[in-house]
Amino acid sequence: MKSLFRYFLFALLIIVCLSGYISSPMALILGFLYTLIFNKPFEKHSAKSIQYLLKISVVGLGFGMFLMETLKTGKEGLTLTILSISTTLIIGYFLAKILKIDKKLGHLISSGTAICGGSAIAAISPVIKANPKIISLSLGVVFLLNSIGLFIFPAIGHYFNMTQHQFGLWAAVAIHDTSSVVGAALEYGSEALRIATIVKLARTLWIIPVSLISMVLFKNKEDKIKIPWFILFFIIAILLNTYLDLPTIFTQTITGISKRLLIVTLFLVGTTLSIQDMKQTGIKPFLLAIILWIVISVGSLLFILN
Repeated sequence: MKSLFRYFLFALLIIVCLSGYISSPMALILGFLYTLIFNKPFEKHSAKSIQYLLKISVVGLGFGMFLMETLKTGKEGLTLTILSISTTLIIGYFLAKILKIDKKLGHLISSGTAICGGSAIAAISPVIKANPKIISLSLGVVFLLNSIGLFIFPAIGHYFNMTQHQFGLWAAVAIHDTSSVVGAALEYGSEALRIATIVKLARTLWIIPVSLISMVLFKNKEDKIKIPWFILFFIIAILLNTYLDLPTIFTQTITGISKRLLIVTLFLVGTTLSIQDMKQTGIKPFLLAIILWIVISVGSLLFILN
């Protein structure tokens, strides 16, 4: 009876995640709580499902992006974007070495901080063959700081009397995940929302070159470099959405389903994480993420204000 209830609850939580009524951090928490009570369920199957769902979700999100529009409008933030992404990845690489953090975990945390939080981690983790535990730890660390940013950034913006244009640019660069960028900018004003959304979408395109760089950095000596086909399909999806007159209902449906699949993926990722794993990991990944976040936030703030 207990086993039957365990399976029923697992299926029910999957349906809840598909419903679209819970956030990404909540899905991760639900998965973690489920494992806390029932131990790791379907561990081998979950690991394979995570990899496939991550790839499918990333490709689907491409149908919500317009290449030329995001590149043109995001041109203003191009210099800041290049500086912030390269600085974050370089500092993250050396800090991970200094703190003696797992190389893949450090790279995922750095990539999530540099580009767009969970989406970057989702895209890069299959490329570097990160295991579910590393994915869940990096997502957990990034999502925690991401949630904090949603609340504190508008207050900081008002304190420095930032214009909506300035705040929109800063939010797009310094807040990890697109959802929190939009949430913080929306609270600040409509112009801030417009700037933040466009710059963030343009910034998201950097998933592609960073994924290709990651593929080279984490290539096993005995293996040949394999083309990450899902990244190619991601590019094709963007191009199709940009140059074909696709029905709005089609693109909205595809991106909506992709976001819900990503929520399910995060739930599965949460089921792979345990308190024992967190104890073994220690505080170092959090320290890495906090330092990177402070560097990117303060550095971009000073750049924009001056």
